[in-house]
Amino acid sequence: MSFTEMMRSALRGILGNKLRSVLTLLGVMIGVGAVVLLLAVGNGSAQQVQGLIDQLGTNTLTVRPTGGGGGFGGAPGGGAVRFGAERAGGTASTRPITVAVSEELTQAELGHVSAIVPEVTTNQTVSSSSSSQSSISIIGTTPEYFDVTTAAVATGQSFTDADVTAASKVAVIGQTLASQLYPTGSALGQQLYIDGTSFTVVGILAQQSSTALNDPNSTVIAPITRIQRSYTGFGQVSSLTVAAIDSGSVAAAQAEITIMLNQLLRVSDTANEPFTITDQSSLLDTAAASAQSFTVLLGAVAAISLLVGGIGVTNVMLVTVTERTREIGIRKALGATRGAILGQFLAEAATLTLLGGALGVIAALIGAQYPINGTQPVVLDYSIPLALGVSVAIGMFFGVYPAAKAAAMRPIQALRAI
Repeated sequence: MSFTEMMRSALRGILGNKLRSVLTLLGVMIGVGAVVLLLAVGNGSAQQVQGLIDQLGTNTLTVRPTGGGGGFGGAPGGGAVRFGAERAGGTASTRPITVAVSEELTQAELGHVSAIVPEVTTNQTVSSSSSSQSSISIIGTTPEYFDVTTAAVATGQSFTDADVTAASKVAVIGQTLASQLYPTGSALGQQLYIDGTSFTVVGILAQQSSTALNDPNSTVIAPITRIQRSYTGFGQVSSLTVAAIDSGSVAAAQAEITIMLNQLLRVSDTANEPFTITDQSSLLDTAAASAQSFTVLLGAVAAISLLVGGIGVTNVMLVTVTERTREIGIRKALGATRGAILGQFLAEAATLTLLGGALGVIAALIGAQYPINGTQPVVLDYSIPLALGVSVAIGMFFGVYPAAKAAAMRPIQALRAI
């Protein structure tokens, strides 16, 4: 029997019971579609996490004080100097991480460090003449913040060193906050009120991807001296963002910062350093590994439904063999070989699973066009041929027993069947 005749016979067998064939196709389609779509969801989630971490910069380090402090000690006020005087903090033997410490680190001219940016943060109610938003993240920093992070000014301009020196009441705000507070016009040049204190909006940030913990599009960025004077006091900063000269120098920059900070803070016990340093590239590696595990887990769960579809193929083919016993007997009596009978039923199983797999891929591609639980699926290139190949392999595997049972029948026994 030629391949064309075998396929023609297989199609006749499939079309002989349309409802049964459709139900079998549906089972395989759901299994293949689930595999492709869930792998796409896992891949989309991985890319989303990687994008968020990339925003932090793979060549940056974040230094955060541990223990007390955090930029909220001391009463607002003071003279209009570039940075307020250090206040007492920490223990009797160590210094807190303040803006002055940040300047000393910069003046040390570390070989693998290109910039050091201090930040203080607080949450305040922000309002305009027509609207108000509560618990908005307020970041006090220096102009270098816009160089070492992905926060870019889309319209207007950032504040300057002169604004930091004068503790000017100017601010750069996120796009979401701008549209919420000024829905009928541009926010540039408008007055913004942070807990009742008036600021002039000088810039609006470019759109950024949001995280679950903080929306960078709903933030206010202002001169660090003004935020310290009005809200946090001139104590310990919330963090230092350290930019290495390139991504390959991150480890060396971390070592330099650690040694220099221990000296500046007068740390005698390096096993209990009063700060932590986070390497964004290591976060990226950890997140990528977690996302890969998540993708594999989703694929394994989806594969179970594909396995169930394969078992359904076995069931259908066994029923088909039973119903077509007389046909098998007649064909064997007319000279059909064992291989021809085996090939016919294997072709039927493979055709069913291939068609079901193709429909499952189409359904998955359609489903991948829409976000699922906030994640935009991204179809993996290899998942489509893999799913189709596995579906055909499952059809062949689960079709072997029914096909072998049909091929093993003796003609006289098959012709006696009613």
